[in-house]
Amino acid sequence: MTSITRTLTLSFSGAAAAIFLVLLGIVIWLDLMREREHTFCQAAATILNRATIVDPDRGLIIRSAHSLERMKSSSPKLWYLVSYDNLTSEFGRELRPPLPFTLPYNGPIGLSVLNAQDQKSTFCLAVVRRGTSELVMMIGGAQVRFGQIALSFLFRNFFEVALLAIAFALTVATGAFLSARFVANSIKRVTRLALAIEPMAPQASISLDEVPVELKPLVSALNQAFHEIDAYMQRQRRFLGNAAHQLRTPLTLLRAKIEDVSEPELKVKLVRDVRRLSSLVSAMLDLARLQNQAIEKRPIDLAVVTRDVLADFSPSALDAGIELALEQVEDGPVVVEGVEAAVRSALANLVGNALVHAHGAGRIVAHLDRGSVSICDDGAGFSRGAERIEPFLTGDTAREGAGLGLSIVQEIMAAHGGALIIASTPERGTTASLRFPEASEAAPGASEVRKVDAT
Repeated sequence: MTSITRTLTLSFSGAAAAIFLVLLGIVIWLDLMREREHTFCQAAATILNRATIVDPDRGLIIRSAHSLERMKSSSPKLWYLVSYDNLTSEFGRELRPPLPFTLPYNGPIGLSVLNAQDQKSTFCLAVVRRGTSELVMMIGGAQVRFGQIALSFLFRNFFEVALLAIAFALTVATGAFLSARFVANSIKRVTRLALAIEPMAPQASISLDEVPVELKPLVSALNQAFHEIDAYMQRQRRFLGNAAHQLRTPLTLLRAKIEDVSEPELKVKLVRDVRRLSSLVSAMLDLARLQNQAIEKRPIDLAVVTRDVLADFSPSALDAGIELALEQVEDGPVVVEGVEAAVRSALANLVGNALVHAHGAGRIVAHLDRGSVSICDDGAGFSRGAERIEPFLTGDTAREGAGLGLSIVQEIMAAHGGALIIASTPERGTTASLRFPEASEAAPGASEVRKVDAT
């Protein structure tokens, strides 16, 4: 894509050049129509003057210049007489009428159209300073083409035309620059309005009253796209919530039927699978609630929430042979701003994720610090290259699990303006930390997800 400024400048420059040339042609044509004979006289005298060389040793030399030859070919009755002191050169003597004065001519410097002695024709008399004397040119029967008249006009008025062209070019360049700036500023204004729309609420639209007329079709298309995106998101959220609700009933029935399984080993496997499915359904419901409800933060005690979550997972940890522990840097409450249910869900996802995916882990520790809580295990850790957090993507695709839990935690921390930070060392374990704005370097309203391979 080309630059708007460059495109406008080139377009305006081309149009301005064409307009300037047309205006210049009109001026020359009007000058020609107003004083036709005088204009022809000026053009012919300019051509002859440029072709004349004064050589004291060789006399007057009339060069066979291209412009002079063109004037001769278009003027069948052309004649001219050039004199410089006692030197003379003449062309078309047989066509020259009797002159009203004798040579050498000693009149004033300038240009005029005079009548011949017989009063039947006119001729051009031009006297110009050449060195220490005057060059006298008398021309009759000259027919000069428009191009030659234009060149003569430019030669005679070179500085005036140049100054006018420069002023015109500067005016056009300034107009092009200001126009480009106006367009760029209008686009920036629309961009700011688009960025001001909440990502979680794309149903908002850009007011057409705040944009220029030229950008209204673009803004209308953006508004339509925002509405379509919002409709799609609403459908996805409804589907997610409905699917999670519908799955809860068969899971409850399945959990009841597992109690009747007589084989202990098969029962353990089935209980583990149902627990995973229940965790996934709970995560889907948490995600649906988070996406459809506004976050209203209140002071909550992370220490109390962490103890409750660990207590909830104690039976599962006991069944898996994993020890759950709580460590706190300072005694007393650890207060952060947030939604208790959402924070509890995030912490439960981390603990549940550690119980399910921390293969080989014997101990899971919840570490409380100011404005943060970390879930640390001594399991296998992440494998190399598996460092993304996306819905339905686990750290190792060869392992079991839906991988939705970490995505839920990421959404919750983004809504709280905090960060989910994960550090993992292969074969040494993983630490997942929830850092709230009180302890996060990120500004409130921003989210951060980092994974560190601490090898």
